[in-house]
Amino acid sequence: MNYSACTSILVGPQATMDGSVLIGRNEDAKAAWPKHFIVHPATTVATPPQFVSTDNGFTMPLPTQAAKYTATPEWTDKYGLFEEDGINEYGVAMSATESTYSNERVLGADPLVKDGLGEEAMVTVVLPYVKTAREGVARLGQLIEQYGTNESNGILFADQQEAWYLETGAGHYWVAQRIPANAYAVVANQMAIQAVDFADADNFMFAKNLQAFVTDNHLNPHPDRFIWREIFGTQDQSDLYYNTPRVWYGQKRFTPQVSQEPQSFDLPFIQYADRLLSVGDAQQYLSSHFEETPYDPVGSGTAEQKHRFRPVSLAKTQESHVLQLRPNMTPGLAGIQWLAMGVGAQSVYVPFYAGIDSTPEAYHLGTETYDSKSAYWTYKLVSVLLDAHYHTALPTVSETQKALRIAFKQAVQETDRGAQTLSGTELSRYLTQRSNEVAELGLKRYRELAATLITRATDLGPLNYHQDLNL
Repeated sequence: MNYSACTSILVGPQATMDGSVLIGRNEDAKAAWPKHFIVHPATTVATPPQFVSTDNGFTMPLPTQAAKYTATPEWTDKYGLFEEDGINEYGVAMSATESTYSNERVLGADPLVKDGLGEEAMVTVVLPYVKTAREGVARLGQLIEQYGTNESNGILFADQQEAWYLETGAGHYWVAQRIPANAYAVVANQMAIQAVDFADADNFMFAKNLQAFVTDNHLNPHPDRFIWREIFGTQDQSDLYYNTPRVWYGQKRFTPQVSQEPQSFDLPFIQYADRLLSVGDAQQYLSSHFEETPYDPVGSGTAEQKHRFRPVSLAKTQESHVLQLRPNMTPGLAGIQWLAMGVGAQSVYVPFYAGIDSTPEAYHLGTETYDSKSAYWTYKLVSVLLDAHYHTALPTVSETQKALRIAFKQAVQETDRGAQTLSGTELSRYLTQRSNEVAELGLKRYRELAATLITRATDLGPLNYHQDLNL
């Protein structure tokens, strides 16, 4: 299985229009590799169960009590579970992972652990066992120190109060930073965290002996300061084409008054928007491909410009998600998992409440071969049809996307109102029903959209001939 080459966004509660905390990510790995969407029920067992990875053999005992949580696993566990993202019953959201890379200096001092904890297992062994975002950071950090990790990654955590970003560096070392309440961050396959303040426990968490490890192994190129990404990360030519332009574009969208270059190693991790952001802004960024710049692959730039940089949304996106934690609500109602199967730019983000007990059957289906009943393949089919005649079909696809976005916003408002007097199993049943209804609406509209695109494409083939009626 290839590492996921993703793009992430985190937004603090004072930086959003409604006080929500937002974390989101594109899961990018393969162009045809279905994801499912499921709900794990809460469980209590007498004997601690063992987690065993089918990917690399990583093994660890798990607690006897596990909370209910949502997840988006692979269609097969042959290469690991890769549950990737979800919200648990306590209102903790987690997205794992943003693949990053450690440099040779730190890997020489602390190699990656072949059978250590990796991306495919992180959500599974952390999310069901934590009650706050900080607890999530602490649990994952402790596991990395104990078992090591087999890859370098960034992991997103959130609850109704705050968002955290944790990065692993080398085999056993990590650091995490809280996103300031009035700020946002976008990350793209590079270590992002900058200066670490070891005296600021409110905003930083880190591995034991991190400073001593760096000092003893002479890893810091600037001993007068501790800049995590300079000590542990990479800065090479591939970063300037593959990674930094996506960060530049996100900050260009949200902080346009700051002039920056797409190929810069100095883009800040923490940034401040020129306006309050919405869940739609996060979705639009994750669905973006350098629109209104020469670098848009389907734009008006030169052939060289259109293929210079790797876009945010691309064909290898398996699913895109924004996890929204809204204030002043019970966890099951506060959390919404906005899930777009397939390519975000060509799909639509469907709102699933965190308090649901199940997901539609279509979200349990789909293998590596096309299946018309699968939610993943329903959205992926429209992508394929759109790509075949992009500029001709785009207006029709965009019209459907807009109509569904409006319908989903209306559905959330109606559901919120309907849930005000409900609690317990009655609330869960209601949220499940309403979430399934909007999911079915999305599938229905996209199946109709696919039928329209197929019908219109019959007249767009290269062997077509338009006769002059005056002959």
